[in-house]
Amino acid sequence: MYELIQAAGSSYYIQSPAKIGLVKLNEKEVCLIDSGNDKNAGRKVRQLLDANGWQLRAIYNTHSHADHIGGNQYLQKQTGCKIYTPGIECSFTRHPLLEPVALYGGYPPKDLRHKFLMAQESDAEYLTREALPENSLEMIPLPGHCFEMVGFRTADDVVFLADCLSSKETLEKYQIGYLYDVAAYLETLEMVKTLQAKLFVPAHTEPTEDIVPLANLNIAKVREIGEKIVSICAVPTAFEQILQTLFTEYGLQMNFEQYALVGSTVRSYLAWLKDGGRLDVEFREGMMYWSAS
Repeated sequence: MYELIQAAGSSYYIQSPAKIGLVKLNEKEVCLIDSGNDKNAGRKVRQLLDANGWQLRAIYNTHSHADHIGGNQYLQKQTGCKIYTPGIECSFTRHPLLEPVALYGGYPPKDLRHKFLMAQESDAEYLTREALPENSLEMIPLPGHCFEMVGFRTADDVVFLADCLSSKETLEKYQIGYLYDVAAYLETLEMVKTLQAKLFVPAHTEPTEDIVPLANLNIAKVREIGEKIVSICAVPTAFEQILQTLFTEYGLQMNFEQYALVGSTVRSYLAWLKDGGRLDVEFREGMMYWSAS
């Protein structure tokens, strides 16, 4: 773990729970794509930098989830590096409490205020094309998994895809991966299928030269879940009942984190299906019920 692996030329990745990209800008300076899940990850990255005699110029966050920005604060304090995060994700990086708030839909209990969902805050700036190192990184919008996630293409034609793809093993184990905007996510995956690159590096599965099979697998899983929700709503069904049925049928274990992550995702599916004319809602006896159109 935390082994530095050369992808091509000046493009590297650090093997970690959420892969960290590293790009050499010159003989002395490097930038990172994400920073790992916590202070300990940041410390291990710092050790790699020191061992190679590299100075950290900047961290480019793909999005604001804690496992991608957890090393930000430590590395910024240690090196004085700049941190850039896209759009709304920048606000979440500066104010990490927003993450469990968004998932829970209100002030989150202590059970959700921990490092799995809340990184330490860091002094991030808005990511713009002008902030990218010249001739070293190109930004690729990847919305859907969260508000404004991005990926990056390096000058060596290595594409870092952040969290827009899950491995087959992850899909089989967890079934319902976190999504914010289902329609945008499907559009992102269709776009990713058209990309060409020397190597694709998703954050949570192995690098590959052919991203199409994995993209198709993720698309199929999203559509499967959508159809399952529509079938559950063949009779008017309340949200908690929908959630209970999904947890039961997919063999998932309920706890605070899964309730927040999967619950938020199921709400996104319901919105997508309603906007697409597949579901309707009705209010009666102080309850909201979802039903297939």
